[in-house]
Amino acid sequence: MASTEGTPSQAAPAVDPTRSSQHDAAIRDVVTVRLPAAAAYLAVVRTTTASLAARLNFTLDEIEDMRIAVDEASCLLLAGATDDAELTCVFEMFPDSMQVSVSVMTNRGHSPARDSFAWTVLTALAGQVDAWTEPDGRQTISLVKRREWDTST
Repeated sequence: MASTEGTPSQAAPAVDPTRSSQHDAAIRDVVTVRLPAAAAYLAVVRTTTASLAARLNFTLDEIEDMRIAVDEASCLLLAGATDDAELTCVFEMFPDSMQVSVSVMTNRGHSPARDSFAWTVLTALAGQVDAWTEPDGRQTISLVKRREWDTST
């Protein structure tokens, strides 16, 4: 069964050494979604991504880019997921950006290839992309999408 957890902005976020410290103070909201690591549940991840990006006033193109990027990252990780694994998506919303970390327990010992077509697509859609594997086999792909400001208005 899928579960979601919301953390109010005054709660201390988990420390992520890949994030810059100026974002730590600016976190408005953190949402965590955990669901079975199966393609049948990816619609929940796509819908959550689009809803949260819209809440940050992303443009329609930015919302669609992020929705596709999170779906692609999830698919990359699901390919190596262990049986009965959970897919975890952590959405961190900042005033001008969204960071999404997608992770799953895998039976592979290496992160996705950074020279692949899928990685190129992720970078084009999200902007900033990183991936790592924990010693216990949990793989994570982190995506950061910054909102483009419309200077014409």
